[in-house]
Amino acid sequence: MDLLIYLLPVAGVVGILFTIWKSIWVTKQDVGTEKMAKIAEHIYDGAMAFIKAEYKYLAIFVVALAILLFFKGQADEASNGFVALSFVFGATFSGLAGYLGMRIATKANVRTTNAARTSLNEALKVSFNGGAVMGLTVVSLGVIGIGILFLIYNYGFGSEWGLMPVLNVISGFSLGASSIALFARVGGGIYTKAADVGADLVGKVEAGIPEDHPLNPATIADNVGDNVGDVAGMGADLFESFVGSIIATMVLGAVFVGLPEMSNFQLAPVILPLTLAAAGILVSIVGTFFVRTKEGGNPQQALNYGEFGSAIIMIISSYFLIDWLLPASWEVIQSDGTVLVYHSLGVFWATIVGLAAGLAIGKATEYFTGKGTGPVSNIVNQSETGAATNIIAGLEVGMKSTAIPILVIAVSVIAAHHFAGLYGIAIAAVGMLANTGIQLAIDAYGPIADNAGGIAEMSDLPPEVRERTDTLDAVGNTTAAVGKGFAIGSAALTALALFSAFMQQAGITEIGIDVSSPIVMAGLFIGAMLPFLFSALSIGAVGKAAMAMITEVRRQFNEIPELSAALVVIKKYDGDLTNATDEEIATVEAAEDAPEYEKCVAISTKASLEKMVLPGLLAIAVPTLIGYLGGALMLGGTLAGVTVTGVLMAIFQSNAGGAWDNAKKQIEEGTTNSEGLMVGKGSDMHRAAVVGDTVGDPLKDTSGPSLNILLKLMTVVALVIAPSISVNSIFSTDKTTPTEIVITIDGEQQNAVLIETEEAVETPVYEVAVTVVAKNKEARTEMNE
Repeated sequence: MDLLIYLLPVAGVVGILFTIWKSIWVTKQDVGTEKMAKIAEHIYDGAMAFIKAEYKYLAIFVVALAILLFFKGQADEASNGFVALSFVFGATFSGLAGYLGMRIATKANVRTTNAARTSLNEALKVSFNGGAVMGLTVVSLGVIGIGILFLIYNYGFGSEWGLMPVLNVISGFSLGASSIALFARVGGGIYTKAADVGADLVGKVEAGIPEDHPLNPATIADNVGDNVGDVAGMGADLFESFVGSIIATMVLGAVFVGLPEMSNFQLAPVILPLTLAAAGILVSIVGTFFVRTKEGGNPQQALNYGEFGSAIIMIISSYFLIDWLLPASWEVIQSDGTVLVYHSLGVFWATIVGLAAGLAIGKATEYFTGKGTGPVSNIVNQSETGAATNIIAGLEVGMKSTAIPILVIAVSVIAAHHFAGLYGIAIAAVGMLANTGIQLAIDAYGPIADNAGGIAEMSDLPPEVRERTDTLDAVGNTTAAVGKGFAIGSAALTALALFSAFMQQAGITEIGIDVSSPIVMAGLFIGAMLPFLFSALSIGAVGKAAMAMITEVRRQFNEIPELSAALVVIKKYDGDLTNATDEEIATVEAAEDAPEYEKCVAISTKASLEKMVLPGLLAIAVPTLIGYLGGALMLGGTLAGVTVTGVLMAIFQSNAGGAWDNAKKQIEEGTTNSEGLMVGKGSDMHRAAVVGDTVGDPLKDTSGPSLNILLKLMTVVALVIAPSISVNSIFSTDKTTPTEIVITIDGEQQNAVLIETEEAVETPVYEVAVTVVAKNKEARTEMNE
């Protein structure tokens, strides 16, 4: 079993080798025509330029925060300066995962388009394999990072620190991952939605051309945004959920180390989450081979085979791993003398609870956002009377959609705690994220398919090619919605796991958090407010960037003669050039090189980099200030408030935006109005739906997904500073003796006060169960000394 700790990073290396193999296979596929290659090059260059510029900004932030963490760690008795090294590792690995995933995604898009010229199955293979690189890179780097740091600290130069300081130092890895994830999500979301709004409102509504039309100056920026927002952003989001859940469970598992029942392998509860994650890498690799379909087949069914097939294998694997590592049962004596009995089977059931919750939330999200469902069809119907009723219907769907996921999360928390206490909640988060590799592969496939459709449109390929890419894209919309639901569910459970770890590290598990306390209540209100302020900042950033994008697209349409002349021809024939003269067709074709794509790309890049800073700093500064000024209890209240409203706001915004988006697509495919007439693109219903979709864009792709990371980042910051903050605060009215403790002997509670004395006291030794709980930091320090 000791050898297992050394083998865990090997699973990550296997995953990396698999991604290298898949990357080589994807890049060997043909890119198609010269025009397709040129368009793809624009998208690739824009994506790489953005991520390089973003990482330059983030490098400064990482270095500055690492310096602060070093001095903070050196001042902590239960930590040390190596927390800064862990932070840098976490930030680097998160950034590397996003970079590698986006790099292959921008290679796979044009190759998917070209494969679609042959068959649907070939296109699915290319797009899914491109997504698989992203998925497996994320989980592999996570396991490698945590595994190597644990080996270095626990068995290397940190072998004399003790287990809890080692885990405190490793928590810096999660902080680094969370920090990069937030900036990547917010920055990528601002980028993609600024371009998307400009392409929609000016291109579709005003000019009457598709958003992917080569004459639309914002189309390249829009396609770049799909990659920086939905590939790199989602990858960073799930990377930090993945590592956060593992580290939180390791911290909570440390409580069981040293128990007699763990004599076979003392570190088993600590290593179990990392073992499950390593097994998840291998299972996800197996799952990728289940994804295949035939011409005329259903890509959604093919992806379901991969997702559910790997889930079944993971359930079976989890049972044997948990049974092998943990004893059948073990006991823990609480401060009040009661005895809690844990079972390995209970831990297994908690893992299943997490996995089932992820699937249930994903399916609920699919219902509220999928084309043809009741909620989306209701938005379509209400679009007939204009944009206002369309928006009202979308808000209704978003608010309703919070009920089922919240109930699932509530039941999951209760069930997981019933089976294995706080450790069960944490292991449920690990169970939900164990299959992150295949889940993220399916999710990242979506933007690749979306890009493929755009390239097909811009390259004037035959209609059957666009039909195949549209089939993939339609499924991609569903997988993206399910992925967002999965990310929200995992964020909730991961935040709870981290919250439990924070309480343990801050020494408030036994005392608890009293919501009637003024300090805790103040924290609750502040925490509940933060998701609203955070959303306002991110939505406002999209709005300002979109205004600049709209102005630029209008300028090009009005001031570039070739574009103006081509738009006149397109409007004359309502987009269908079948009956146009050769001269008119030549006018349109001559204008395809006229759009100044790079100026729109520059607008999105500049806006996203400038506007991502304030929301990111807010998530780090607020818990730090509250923790040091208000103490651990006030910070606990803040975390509770931000978790509850943050999860609700994230579900509401993501699902409302997704429903608006698919309502628009449903109308574009053709729908029947109240008079029985078939309507579609260009109709009043379509224009109303485009407005609704535009309102929903920053909700579903910027502020909604970013809230997932806000919850986890604030909780990770709290976990990192937990050893430094006291239960009491500068606002505290607690008048208890500084060194007051509570001693429980054989279940009978007695009060005692530590007394300073130089005289030796002869005390008889009794064989009794004794639990000592310090009520505040001073008492804990006194007892440690």
